[in-house]
Amino acid sequence: MDAAKSLLDGGIKEAQNLIKDPYKVDELLIQLENKLREVPAIGEKLSDLPVMIAMVKSYITGEYRDVSPKVIVTMIAAFLYLVKGKDLIPDSIPVIGIADDMTVFGLAFKFCKPEMDKFREYRDRKMSNREV
Repeated sequence: MDAAKSLLDGGIKEAQNLIKDPYKVDELLIQLENKLREVPAIGEKLSDLPVMIAMVKSYITGEYRDVSPKVIVTMIAAFLYLVKGKDLIPDSIPVIGIADDMTVFGLAFKFCKPEMDKFREYRDRKMSNREV
């Protein structure tokens, strides 16, 4: 327990420094995206979550506006469904409890995918220009 608390405390200190630099936050979201791809069976879908978060953040801050507001609203609606817990099937039911969450997320992803692909290209260009 002490080791876990020590790791968390170290992570908190690192996070406090990281949030001061939006580019480092973007890099973290890309790393999270890549890590989630490794999750068996559902990893590819889960890896889109950090992209969606980054896209909404960029839209809200005014950095990226080359997207339909309907796409942003759809993403936020999917986030609300995942967070608010008003599920068709309670998450407490093993395996199938998360099925409705993944269905809603999958529908939002399918609707938003073309816009997300454009955002990924924008994000990757922005990151590569920063490294130059």
